[in-house]
Amino acid sequence: MPDSQTSEAFSTTTAHPPQRMAGRVCLVTGGGSGIGRATAILMAREGAAGVIVAGRRREPGEATAQACREAASEAGSGSGCDAHYVQADVTREADAAAIVEFALARFGRLDVAFNNAGYQEPRALLESQTRETFDAVLDANLRSVFYGLRHQIPAMLERSGGRIIVNASVSGIRNPNPGLALYSASKAAVISLVRSAAMECAPRGIRINAIAPGRVVTSMMLGSGIDPNAIAASLPVRRLGEPEEVAQAVVWLASDDASYVVGHVLAADGGFLSS
Repeated sequence: MPDSQTSEAFSTTTAHPPQRMAGRVCLVTGGGSGIGRATAILMAREGAAGVIVAGRRREPGEATAQACREAASEAGSGSGCDAHYVQADVTREADAAAIVEFALARFGRLDVAFNNAGYQEPRALLESQTRETFDAVLDANLRSVFYGLRHQIPAMLERSGGRIIVNASVSGIRNPNPGLALYSASKAAVISLVRSAAMECAPRGIRINAIAPGRVVTSMMLGSGIDPNAIAASLPVRRLGEPEEVAQAVVWLASDDASYVVGHVLAADGGFLSS
């Protein structure tokens, strides 16, 4: 796999980072690793008053929460970041509701939600996939988003607004590889759900958008059976993406800088969709 040649422009270790999340209470599902972890840490570094890291695995979730506190301290973000891990399986509605209830009990509000949790099936031709795999993919990628929106939207309406970002995928726009039909279908459905929700919620003060990562160096991508060197060579930028690059796009969508962006699917894909 080629070395990352990411630009200094996206560096998250500057002495005086911007404060795009200043004072906000943020929720990140699937926050124990990859894009979720990078986003939670960036939110803390950029001034979030609170970050709730939700996920099924306690150890990486707790580690992310600790990293959030450290990032805020290193950045000199006011009084720091009150970061917490909440164990949750967001394919269960009770868990999705409990995360929001934790935010309201701890902070009295929820300002930003990044619905990031997801699952990609083992690569296989469609006729080889099982009903159980279908259910697992749709539960993790679509049902969890529905549950999240269903509980996040009322909580944000109590404060007259908020921002929700959903992790979709370029696979929901154009399937780049055979053997991932279920994943691609679920992400296409997520994009449609986001656009419908955005249309309903924008007049009520909630901006909803999606991020569509391309091939990013995460455990899910590396475990997909796809040759990372071949993927990198096929992209206009000639490299894979880093979770921190996608995190920058998520935080931008959650910030006031994107105040006129609604129902958009922002591709952070190294030019894949343009090639």
